[in-house]
Amino acid sequence: MQQSIFDVCVIIGLWFKKKRRSEVFTMKVIKRDGHIVDYSPDKIEEAVSKANLEVSEEDRVSDIQIRNIIKYIEGLHKKRMLVEDIQDVIEKRLMTLGKYELAKEYITYRYTRELVRRSNTTDKSIKELIDGESEYWNTENSNKNAKVVTTQRDYLAGITSTDITRRFLLPEDIVTAHDQGIIHFHDADYFAQNALHNCDLINLDDMLQNGTNINGVMIEKPHRFLTAMTIATQLITAVSSSQYGGCTITLTHLAPFVRSSKEFYLKKYKDRKLTKAQVEKFATEDLKKEITDGVQTFQYQINSMTTTNGQAPFLSVCMYLGETEEYKDELAMIIEEVLKQRMEGMKNEKGVYITPAFPKLLYVLEEENINPKGKYYYLTELAARCTAKRMVPDYISEKVMKENKINSLGNGECFPCMGCRSFLTPDRMFNVGNISKALNYVENKGKYYGRFNQGVVTINLPDVALTSGKDMELFWKVFDDRLELCHRALQIRHKRLSKVTSDVAPILWQHGALARLEKGESIHELLHHGYSTISLGYAGLYECVKYMTGHSHTDNGKGHEFALEVMQHMNDKCNEWKEAEDIDYSLYGTPIESTTYKFAKCLRDRFGKIKGITDRDYITNSYHVPVFEEIDAFTKLKLESEFQRLSPGGAISYIETPNLENNIDVVMEVINFIYENIMYAELNTKSDYCQKCGYNGEILLDDDLEWFCPECGNRDHDTLNVARRTCGYIGTNFWNKGRTQEIKERVVHIDNKDDE
Repeated sequence: MQQSIFDVCVIIGLWFKKKRRSEVFTMKVIKRDGHIVDYSPDKIEEAVSKANLEVSEEDRVSDIQIRNIIKYIEGLHKKRMLVEDIQDVIEKRLMTLGKYELAKEYITYRYTRELVRRSNTTDKSIKELIDGESEYWNTENSNKNAKVVTTQRDYLAGITSTDITRRFLLPEDIVTAHDQGIIHFHDADYFAQNALHNCDLINLDDMLQNGTNINGVMIEKPHRFLTAMTIATQLITAVSSSQYGGCTITLTHLAPFVRSSKEFYLKKYKDRKLTKAQVEKFATEDLKKEITDGVQTFQYQINSMTTTNGQAPFLSVCMYLGETEEYKDELAMIIEEVLKQRMEGMKNEKGVYITPAFPKLLYVLEEENINPKGKYYYLTELAARCTAKRMVPDYISEKVMKENKINSLGNGECFPCMGCRSFLTPDRMFNVGNISKALNYVENKGKYYGRFNQGVVTINLPDVALTSGKDMELFWKVFDDRLELCHRALQIRHKRLSKVTSDVAPILWQHGALARLEKGESIHELLHHGYSTISLGYAGLYECVKYMTGHSHTDNGKGHEFALEVMQHMNDKCNEWKEAEDIDYSLYGTPIESTTYKFAKCLRDRFGKIKGITDRDYITNSYHVPVFEEIDAFTKLKLESEFQRLSPGGAISYIETPNLENNIDVVMEVINFIYENIMYAELNTKSDYCQKCGYNGEILLDDDLEWFCPECGNRDHDTLNVARRTCGYIGTNFWNKGRTQEIKERVVHIDNKDDE
């Protein structure tokens, strides 16, 4: 009995000793995946003990020696350590004790655990995806439905690609930085295939006018508008399946075929010996019908086709009258029909018209369509009504863009983005010539269609700030270290693409979408000389500035000044790299979607919860005014225009609005302001639908971030059609927790007085 009491006392004593030790010594351990956990000496003891069992008795260490190793680690008095550094210390201490066989066995144990960890991570991801149990995969992309087999197939390939990328293609420090949310290496799920690039402007004109080839089938020049529209959708799908980002076409390249169709109908009725008036009347009627049918075909096919990425093509369509003089009237006819059909929407499974996600529409504002006396002002009014109803088009100011984008000849240029927001550098190809061998190349004229982006790596600006602890000198040192980390990661992207030959994607490199290279020819030259861009992304400018200065970058004072310094510094680095390597590095306001949640979680894990900085489940995209900050639409757009100029590789601004369908005058006022003040902007209206009760309005979010119909209370995602802008594109398949919180906290930037 006394012995039992003695044993209990010993156990209690050991427990208190262990408890005191844990209370005295506290350290955080950074795991390989970036998560931060409490230090646990028991894990060290367990690992060394298991290795002990694999060696002979004379090569083992005693329990006291194990505890001494633990004391040594704790004696370093580190506040946090990487798990790899702890393991390195253990190996060195074992060798110091002369236990070389044990150290070897511990290294083997460590390596085996690493292999198991990596394989299990991949296996677990695949199982969660297939079983539909993963919140990450179910909300990774708001335009992908992870339940659908085509999307799952893309995700399965992506999981494999990510695994290969992490284990074989990227240095360990870049993988660690990515895991910790210090940087984000975008699109690792496509990186294993060295042939894939980010986004592009499709040279549709070259392919339609000079012929092309899809899967070995020659596609000759079409002779009618309807045929051209059908071929265009096939080309877009083929191109989208050969890259992973967004792509853009312009309706200007389709305008000549409207004239071809008109000539066909004129001849048809002339041959019937009708009067001149009858010929014109019937030809005009038939042409209008063909344009309607052609646009409808285009819209249906773009939204119903599935690329190898498991989704509809991430397509943007540019509407820019200034791109042509010869076919301007024909182009206006197409633009009008596109806007009308988009305003109507597309029917859902209940047969109700809803807002489609694609294509994104880009409407260029110019003197001829912004002036009420201009010939094409009616198109801008139509665009305004479409925006109020369906959130598109977005608006590019020709006036401001030509001020921002100056080519090597000193002339301002206007051209669309490659996808949702990625802008090319103004053309400096005049001294290089037609390196893409495009058949529609014009000497001494800026070339944009056929150019592309090589990829993106994003720096987490709030992490730079928090790492510095508000020490301004340390901030700039950490900033430069992180930028160089991004630079090395971007160089890896570039080098991987530089090995590609034209054979890997003939539609891109041989048949006109991006180039007309010979079989087997390298695309290397297209990666240099400014033909393509490669993007240094950034996120969280607001949180970075707020932490370092105590002010928002919207304050027109200390915060604003510091924000501009940060932006200029990143531009200077891009220019430095560009000059040294003849690679067009460009600063890009990253449209992070799921990553905004990842960055927020990593910041909180690394630095704890800091009010106003890390206490939300998202960080602010790029240079944007934070969604919760009260600011009026015009002040917001004017302020952000300054940051757009410093984000030449990609940027878009937006304002949140109430329902403006009955207040088109306000929409027109915003459009006019955009034309005069900012290069690229959009209006975020609301256009949702509840399939259960037929409610057509704004589906709401409750305090638990659950979507519900305000009319009938329906919370079933399968019967709620919700469309929100997230990163430039419209998303329709719901979002992760962080992005959903961001959507809920968005303030409205404009009053709707007519509706009050």
